[in-house]
Amino acid sequence: MADTETLDDLVRRVDPDRWLASRFIGDLKARADVIALYAFNYELARVAGGVSNALMGEIRLTWWREAMEEIAAGKTPRKHPNVEAIAASGIDPVALAAMVEARFADLDDTPPSDEGRALAYIDSTAGALAVLAARRLDPSADPHAVKGAARAYGLAGLWRLKQFGRSRLPESWTQADLARRVAEQLRAARRQLRGLPVNAFPAIAPAALAGAYVRGRDPGEFEKKARLTWAVATGLL
Repeated sequence: MADTETLDDLVRRVDPDRWLASRFIGDLKARADVIALYAFNYELARVAGGVSNALMGEIRLTWWREAMEEIAAGKTPRKHPNVEAIAASGIDPVALAAMVEARFADLDDTPPSDEGRALAYIDSTAGALAVLAARRLDPSADPHAVKGAARAYGLAGLWRLKQFGRSRLPESWTQADLARRVAEQLRAARRQLRGLPVNAFPAIAPAALAGAYVRGRDPGEFEKKARLTWAVATGLL
């Protein structure tokens, strides 16, 4: 992150799908808090690919976990723009520390052995992120309501990551296997989302892009905007 780059600029650059979805959050304070959450997620996600060995990754992740634990304990936030923004957001720092803990799995090159382990990893990373974003937008949001959508988008994200040689998916899965599982999660999401408050929908709107990604197609910005607009407007994926 450059000295002159804001958290919003950062998320727009590194996580454009979630950034686009955040434009549908009308409350500017809530939008800024969700952006801080997405920037935090990026900081965790990039650790494994940015270190030369697991020990260095453990040191970095431990720094983030301790920063969240200090916020939970009521201590002055560390002098880091993302940590300070998280502290001001009111987002549960204990849940954020748990997200950090889940990311230690990224430092192990061994992919999960089966679907259950793969989904457990997604639930504790992309799933936890979606829950925290949804609850920041509407405290009444039911975590179960975002589960299928978060899994669909998380699976698509792991497929894209695999193209860069980093896999958190079972080795036996083919693209067709993954596409089937994403479709299953999207069907589950359409049932679950009936209980999601309208204000919280931008938290899971990127799942509308999951199907295209697992088919090997990266939608252009115009298509992304159209799909996200439709999803938020209709409450459908």
